[in-house]
Amino acid sequence: MTGKIVTVTQQKGGSGKTTIAAHLAVASSRLHYRTVAIVDTDPQGSLGRWFMARSERSSSARPEMGFRTASAWGARYEAQDLAKDYDIVIIDTPPKMGIDGRPAIETADLIVVPVAPSPVDLWATEPTIEMAQSAKKPALMVLNRANARARLTGEMATAFEELGAVAAKTMIGNRIIFASSMGCGSTALEAQSNGPAASEVGDVTHEVMNALGPFTAKSAA
Repeated sequence: MTGKIVTVTQQKGGSGKTTIAAHLAVASSRLHYRTVAIVDTDPQGSLGRWFMARSERSSSARPEMGFRTASAWGARYEAQDLAKDYDIVIIDTPPKMGIDGRPAIETADLIVVPVAPSPVDLWATEPTIEMAQSAKKPALMVLNRANARARLTGEMATAFEELGAVAAKTMIGNRIIFASSMGCGSTALEAQSNGPAASEVGDVTHEVMNALGPFTAKSAA
């Protein structure tokens, strides 16, 4: 059986796609014991730079996870090829993704859509949800960089329902540890394993796993 493919996408830049993709990858590996690979289709290459920084600081001669870069059109091929050997393949996509981003949507078992708590970000989400619905792919919207006490946060949760997409029960807070850990090839899970950021990531990853459904884990690739 092939592994599951998760595409992290959002039309608007600055939504935290790359951070979410990296944290999902590490949490899937460390908390759910899955073999994981990542695919960077964003020309900025931020996920690739994070992976290289992570590889350079690792004491192991064997990479913790698989990694490839691809064009938007090449996402389907690279992800499906990696899914032959890995349990979870996570695709990071560029912002302002047009029709060339369809392969990353169409090949996915689940679309994860990070959304910052602002009306502008919500408006930018609509084409992504429409694309997922057109491809008949389930989407999970994750409120990112949120302040749980902000009124707008509650309004966003209501707006998610109006879009007809499933919203994750867990919100990711606006915490410095996400950016600081990413900068050195790490994650909040490792930098502050008992902190609130790690807890939020763990809970969101659990929701992602539930959305993917059961599957047989592979041996290490």
